[in-house]
Amino acid sequence: MIYKFKSKASGDIIMMGPTGDALLRAIGRAPAPKGIIEPAAMAAAMTAIEQAVLVDEAARADAEREAAARGERLAPREGVALRQRLWPMVDMLKRAAAAGEPVVWGV
Repeated sequence: MIYKFKSKASGDIIMMGPTGDALLRAIGRAPAPKGIIEPAAMAAAMTAIEQAVLVDEAARADAEREAAARGERLAPREGVALRQRLWPMVDMLKRAAAAGEPVVWGV
């Protein structure tokens, strides 16, 4: 599935299924083809996204430390990091919250 997140306060964001699913799980929602994030819930959603990014980065740092302890070097991360994938949504949520507009997808 492809997600297209929209808000009157920002440009659209398109995410492929796995990234969109990860985003929705990070903010405590089940992946769904349609949905809405109301302005009142945006601060919590932004905090949840940042927490998910911190957990992802901490897991990578732990894996690098464990590899170094074994005298090995962890292979470079493939692709784009979670922080880079989710940052556009944080920006959209900030703009939408400031304008009092919801973020919707699938409508």
